[in-house]
Parts: sequence; C-alpha cells; structure tokens
Amino acid sequence: MSKGNALQRKNVRCGALCGALGALEEVICYTAVICLGVFPMLGIGAGVYFTHVSNGPALINRFFEVFLSMSGTDVLTHLLLTTGLFAGMLTTKDQSHLAISIVQNFSSKPVKRRLAVFNNCLSIVVLVVIALSSLAFIRIWLDGTLIGFIPDTVFASVIPLGYTVMAVRFALQTPVKGWGRLFPIAAFLLGILAAFPVVAKFWWGFDAPDGVYALIDACYSIAVALKVPVIIILLVSAFIGAPLFVIIGGLSLILIETSGGELDLVANQIYATLTNDNFIAIPLFTLTGFLLSESKAGNRLVAIFKNLFSWLPGGMIIATMVICAFFATFTGATGVTILALGGILLAILKDVHYDEKFSIGLLTSAGSIGLLFPPSIPIILVGTTLQTNIIHVFLGGIFPGVILVVAMIIFGIIASIKTKIPVEKFNLKNSAVSIKNAIFEILLPFILIIGYFSGALSLLEISSVAVVYVFIVEAVVHRDITLKDCIKILRKALPIIGGILSILAIAQALSYYIVDTQAPENFARWLAQTIHSKYVFLLLLNLALLVVGCLMDIFSAILIVLPLVAPLGVAFGIDPVHLGIIFIINLEVGFLTPPVGMNLFLASYRFDKPFTSICRYVLPFLSVSFAVTLLVTYVPWFSTFLPSLFK
Repeated sequence: MSKGNALQRKNVRCGALCGALGALEEVICYTAVICLGVFPMLGIGAGVYFTHVSNGPALINRFFEVFLSMSGTDVLTHLLLTTGLFAGMLTTKDQSHLAISIVQNFSSKPVKRRLAVFNNCLSIVVLVVIALSSLAFIRIWLDGTLIGFIPDTVFASVIPLGYTVMAVRFALQTPVKGWGRLFPIAAFLLGILAAFPVVAKFWWGFDAPDGVYALIDACYSIAVALKVPVIIILLVSAFIGAPLFVIIGGLSLILIETSGGELDLVANQIYATLTNDNFIAIPLFTLTGFLLSESKAGNRLVAIFKNLFSWLPGGMIIATMVICAFFATFTGATGVTILALGGILLAILKDVHYDEKFSIGLLTSAGSIGLLFPPSIPIILVGTTLQTNIIHVFLGGIFPGVILVVAMIIFGIIASIKTKIPVEKFNLKNSAVSIKNAIFEILLPFILIIGYFSGALSLLEISSVAVVYVFIVEAVVHRDITLKDCIKILRKALPIIGGILSILAIAQALSYYIVDTQAPENFARWLAQTIHSKYVFLLLLNLALLVVGCLMDIFSAILIVLPLVAPLGVAFGIDPVHLGIIFIINLEVGFLTPPVGMNLFLASYRFDKPFTSICRYVLPFLSVSFAVTLLVTYVPWFSTFLPSLFK
C-alpha cells in the first residue's frame, strides 16, 4: 500500500510539473505574439513623436527611444523565431500539424493505429536530427550578438528546445503499450545515430580526431546508399498521414547530406527563415482573422449584405462570397474560413431556402476565395520568393480576385433564379442600421490598403495596425470579446500559426537545396528545348499546379515549387507578377480538386458529411473556378495592368 501511495504521489508531482511547464510554454508563446503585435505600433507612435517634437523633456525622449528600440527589426524577427518554435510545440501538442490524412478514410482501427505508430516514429527521427543539428549551428555560426539585451544564441536555443519538445510529444502520442513503447525509444536512438556528423561537429568543432572523421564518412556513405529508399519512405508517409513539415524536413536532411552538404544547414535555414522580417506579418494577420471570426463581426457583416442585397435574386450568395473573401484574406489559411464561418453561413443559407447540397458546395468553394486580395499571406510569400515588389503582386491579384468572386456570384444568382429563391423587400432603415453597427469592420480594409499603398506604413506596421485595431474594435468598442476570451482566441490561433511557420521554416531548407543544385535553371533549359509554345507550357503549368494544390499546402508549395517554376517563367517571357497570380489561383482550385484537396477534408469535418458527398457538391463550383483560372492564365492583362501603373 505504501509503495502504491508513493507511486501515486510521484505521478501527481510529475503531472503537476508537466502542467507547470505547459503553462510556462503557453505564457512565453502568448507574450512573444503580443509583443510582436504591439511593438511595431509603439514604434509608429515613437516615430510620430520624434517627427513632431524635436526638443521634448529628456525623460519623455528616453521613453520613446525605448519604444523605437523595441520596434527594431532585429528584436521583432527574433520574437518571430520564438513565436514560431513555441507555436510549433503547441501545434504538436494539439496534433494539428498539416497533413494529407488519407488515413481518415480507412475503416480498420488496427491499420490506423499501426500507421500512427509508424508516422510518429518517423517524426521523432527527423525532429531529433534537426534538434541536434541546430546545436551545432548555434555553436559554430552564432557569436552571441546582443538582440536588445539578449544574445542571439539564447534566442536561437529555442530551435533545439522546440524540436526536442515536438519529438517528445510525438513519442507520448504514439498509441503503443507494453513492449510497443520500445518503438519511440528506438526512434530517438536512430535519430541520434543519424545525426552523428553534427553531434561530432557540436562536440569537437572542426578539430575532431581522425577516427571520428572516419565515422562521419561512414555515415555519409550509409546516407548515400539509403537515399532512394528513404525518399520513397518519406513520400509514402506523406500520403498516410505524416505531418507535412516532417516530410519536408526529412527530404531536406537526406538530400542535403547526400549532396555533400552539412546537416546543420537545415537549422541555418530555419533560423534565417524565422528571422526574416517579411514573415512577421503572417502570425499577425492570422491572429487578426481569428479575432474577427471569434467575435460577432461575421454576424454584423452578414446583416449588412443581407439587408443590402436580399432584394436581389442570389443576394445571400453575394453576401456569402464577399464575407468569405474578407475572412480568407486576413487568415491566409483557407480552412479557417470554412471552420469559423461555415456553420453560421450554412444556417442562414438554409433559412432563406437554399438547398443544403448547394450551400455546402458554395461554402467549401468560398473557403479560399480571398487569397488574391491584399493583405493575403500567400501573396506576401510569392512576392518574397520571386523577389518581386510585394505591392505589385498585391495589385496584380485584384482583378483576378474580383473576376473569381463575380463568376461565383453569377453562378449562384443563376442557380437562385432557377430554384426560385424568394427575395425580400429592400428596407433602407435596416440597411443603414446594419452599416452603422459594422462601420468599424467595413473601414478595416480601407485603412490597411490606404496605409500600405500610400507608402505611409510598411507591411509589418500594417499587420500590427490590423491586429491592434481589430482588438480595440471587438474588445473595447463592441465588447464582443473579453480579455479572457482573447487568451482563448490566441490559444486557438496558435496551432494554425505554428503549423504555418513550421512548414515555412523547414520548406526553406528544401528550397535552398533545390536552388543550390541549379535544378530550376537546368529544368528550365530542358523544358525550353522540349516545349516551344508558351501556351502549351501554361497549360502544363495549370495541370501541374492543380496536382500540387491537391497534395501540398499553399505555403510549402510556394516555397518549394515556385523556385522551380520561376526560371521557366523567365524562359517563356512570363511577367513575374502574372506567374505569381497563376500560381496562387491554381492552388486555390487545387484545394477543391478530388481526391485529396485540403478544403474537401475540412468541409467534410465541418459539415459532418461524407467526403465523397462533399466532392459531388463542389463539382459545379470547381468548374467555374477552373474556367476563371484558364482566363487569368491566358490573359495576362488582368494581372499586369494595375502593377504597370505603379512601375
């Protein structure tokens, strides 16, 4: 009995310790995200102060100098690094990493369990190698430069910490009992063995004993021999549910190592990506979208468009499309719109007598319809990857985005007329009241567009303005959410942020390998010699990107596939902005393309309908989207006219 009590007390203490560590992890993550959102606003205020007040009191001047230092790029980028890794840890905790997840269609529970064991063990191996590689990277390549008052080595230590915690969580989530617990342990040991070259580099630097170098050479020889089987295993694992960031990480490690590179190059690219100021806007715009979707902003916007357009045939179709475009623009993650607004909008559409099948098809198709409008996160990534002015890419997406929205609306109106959906009498008073109630939400895109395109604010500052503005509107003005609610919303948003940043960080390493091997240039030369028609190339590009959109999330697709496509665009004389818009709109359609379009799975989950039924419901809207894609692809004017005015 005493032994049992002692064991029980030990388990309670371990549980309390794990709970405390988990709480600390969340606090650090929340703090980093909040600082990331607030510091740029403080910098804007300090800039205004020093512009208009030249000889203020010394104490006040010092106060605003601190604001300026906190809003410096180095501080913000390292806060992004902290956010990315801690959010990735929380994403692993919630088992929310992006995956293709064909496994969910399997009916056999034992098969699902075995595949889960395999995927988790594979994840452990890859993450352990990355964690150990990052230790070597920190020791060899960082020198302790102060970021604010904290050395860069301290900030960078979140990389090995983050990937180690992720590996441990995958081990704890592995569905094994008894002797099966040896599988995760074996995966840890295999990861350590695979990482021996960087472990030796961390321990000895560049002065390892000869015997150690012999072992390192043996590791490289084994990696070369196992290259093809490992790649096949990784690709197969992608289709049976392994997290995409793990698959991309594993491919990066094996390809870089077998091409003569050092494994710590992967950690180098993770650090470089998560300290890139172009990516700071991503978590802030995502958080903005969650604040909007978790408040009653959606209801207020629905009321506006219902009052303004319900007298027209298909008025609620217009409302649905515009609202979905608005939310998808800010979240950047297509599934968020379906998950956050799908229930509300489906109930409204059914209430005005739209068929459930038609409504679900419409909402599934509208989940990614806003990705071509500023400040869309994919457009930011495209501009960065193509090294093209992001403002030009924003402008290039406006006409194609409008065409896609209008085409969907027209299709919906025709369907409404055919099914004789009743219309309501226009009420000026109700319309005015609904506009008054949602005036602050209506102003948001205008504030951001004017601030950014006028040059008054940078993309980073705009993203900070967006999240602070929406917080004030929803928590202070409308009081839809309390401070306690904000913590819950932040906790809900972090797995999405962590999933996005985990993929971005690791995809950059694979992108680096692809570019470094000159694969894009070689492929471009070969294709230019094989295909002589620009239009044949564009058609092949459309088909290839549909497949990519089915199999990959938009963020990894941009970072991995776009560098391959970019030289081809140059070879065939395609404007970079036009190429970027083709890329995004094709991926949008890919999300709806059976058998593995990501939005189809999310809609199946959200609307509690069989996957095959969702595919049928979506087909008419998929046809419209594909027609618009071809129009945008073959008529470059839609993408290039507005950017040409600003060149």
